[in-house]
Amino acid sequence: MGIKAIIDKKIMALDVGTKTIGVALSDRSHLIATPYKLIARGKWAADLEQLRIIVTTEQIGTIILGLPKNMDGSEGPKCQSVRQFARNLSIAPGFTEIPIHFWDERLSTAAVERDMIGRDISRAKRAETVDMAAAAYILQGVLDHLRFKAGDDKDSYPF
Repeated sequence: MGIKAIIDKKIMALDVGTKTIGVALSDRSHLIATPYKLIARGKWAADLEQLRIIVTTEQIGTIILGLPKNMDGSEGPKCQSVRQFARNLSIAPGFTEIPIHFWDERLSTAAVERDMIGRDISRAKRAETVDMAAAAYILQGVLDHLRFKAGDDKDSYPF
């Protein structure tokens, strides 16, 4: 697959929680991250099938998983859970050829919540959308980083 898969396909970011998975997608030019879907966690097979449908229909070339590090940069049980999710995903049929990368997501949910509160979004509406918005926040950070690192030369993407 290599770099061409990244250039020709969308990037998907996941904010993996115990109850939900927030999903965000990039556009094909890798400029803008958009909240896409909230997946209610169930059995692994059901979660995997929903992700497989997204990967296929949206032509995903790379997956980014938010890594919930502690404020001091250490990794606790939540990081271990996300890393296990990534291992399981990487060996699942339909995902073995898709690169999976981690992105430090410290404070992403807090930043999104503050923004939503500032826009006077109700607590109920925030609860419904915060994980999708956090995934988009994570993905936008990745896209901005890629643009900064690569300039206009997407062949120099770091992953």
